[in-house]
Amino acid sequence: MREKRRSEKNKIANKPILLMTYVFAGIFLLMVLYLCKFMIFDSERVIANSYNTRQDKLAERVIRGDIVTSDGVVVATNQYLDDGTYYRTYPYGNMFAHAVGFSTKGKSGLELTSNYYLLTSNANIFERTTNALQDKKNMGDTVITTLDYNLQSTAYNALGYGKGAVVVMEPDTGKILAMVSKPDFNPNEIDAIWESVTTETEGEGSVLLNRATQGLYPPGSTFKTLTTLEYIRENPDWEDYHFICEGEGIYNNVAIHCYNGTIHGEEDLADSLAFSCNTSYSNIGTNLDMDEFRELCEDFLFNDSLPYGGNYSKSSFVLDGQSDKSQIPQTVIGQGDTLISPLHNAMIMSTIANGGVMMKPYMVEQIVNYEGVNVKRFSPSSYKRLMTPSEAQEMTTLLEGVVDYGTGYGVNTDAYTVAGKTGTAEYNSEGKSHSWFVGFSNVENPDIVVCVVIEDADTSGIRATSVARQIFDAYYQ
Repeated sequence: MREKRRSEKNKIANKPILLMTYVFAGIFLLMVLYLCKFMIFDSERVIANSYNTRQDKLAERVIRGDIVTSDGVVVATNQYLDDGTYYRTYPYGNMFAHAVGFSTKGKSGLELTSNYYLLTSNANIFERTTNALQDKKNMGDTVITTLDYNLQSTAYNALGYGKGAVVVMEPDTGKILAMVSKPDFNPNEIDAIWESVTTETEGEGSVLLNRATQGLYPPGSTFKTLTTLEYIRENPDWEDYHFICEGEGIYNNVAIHCYNGTIHGEEDLADSLAFSCNTSYSNIGTNLDMDEFRELCEDFLFNDSLPYGGNYSKSSFVLDGQSDKSQIPQTVIGQGDTLISPLHNAMIMSTIANGGVMMKPYMVEQIVNYEGVNVKRFSPSSYKRLMTPSEAQEMTTLLEGVVDYGTGYGVNTDAYTVAGKTGTAEYNSEGKSHSWFVGFSNVENPDIVVCVVIEDADTSGIRATSVARQIFDAYYQ
């Protein structure tokens, strides 16, 4: 009896020890599983992260690889000197400045995001072994981008001396075919101009900003695309919408005017979008559920991170059901406090072109060693379905009207069809405005999405529709 009680006491005393043993065994098992997961699935992603400063240690034994366009044009390479040293050179200077970036004075663009691959050598194992024994550097891998030289040069030249940005992408893959930002700089001269371009003066200090991904602009009437989608979702009978435009009106105590005071007369929803009628859309906006509208905008990644590996700025949308109703009329037409980047605007239009599925944008297609042997290939990846196929088709039909007979008339030709949206975004009290166009070509089976923003278009005389037309023409040459 006494031994039984002693045994029971020992069991009670041993319970905490057993519990701790199980806890530590469980922790150890989880650590082993995590280590296996990291080594098998996550290690390359972590090592290749552009914020990993230890990557530059690779430069002690690897010569930085080349960056090449999808059509084989070398846009970043090395120039070798007689003493065996080398320096980075960019054969096309300003044209690829923001997309490709620079690799001294810090890094930017693809030189930053692809740093790990450029400083990794997958040369023949015997060659690497021989070089290691002779204390020689190995040749780094080549990064083959999704960029298309023809479209990049067309976009660059079409922007001329204007300020702004262009993004061209494939809606069904997310491949970025062109990315231009102006004002620009020559990355070959980055060491010499560094002090001047990093001053706080707006004129010079802004040239390093990639306006395509980091520039934030009021979207203007391009935002009416989302306003239209929300109206369609809230009103199954949207095709019965009817409005008489008189060129101006008061909505929620706010005076709204159509562009240049144009009187559009009797309109349905298709005409309202095609003619970009501000009064009609302010009328629509006063009847929308702002909580639902905010949810839609955030589904489309306003106030959120973009599934993009480069540097970018988050777009913003501030309204909800508790907001002052006087903010609604301006917001629903793309003014107010709403801001968006050209890349984000292109992603929204790509979602419509791709039947409602948003793809993750990317700019690196393949990694090969310096002899051209494949090392790694990047595949398209979807972010999320944000619209039903029928919603995407309805929006496509409405956006066709913008180009067929509305504010985007003339962007398309007999060679290709286009659906899209124009925008005039006022950015100060003097009525100064930016010019927008975002749309896609070959409407039945979309090929590319083009997004253009021209800053202070009234001064430069450059229109976004003209730039977009030149890019579409170049694609279908």
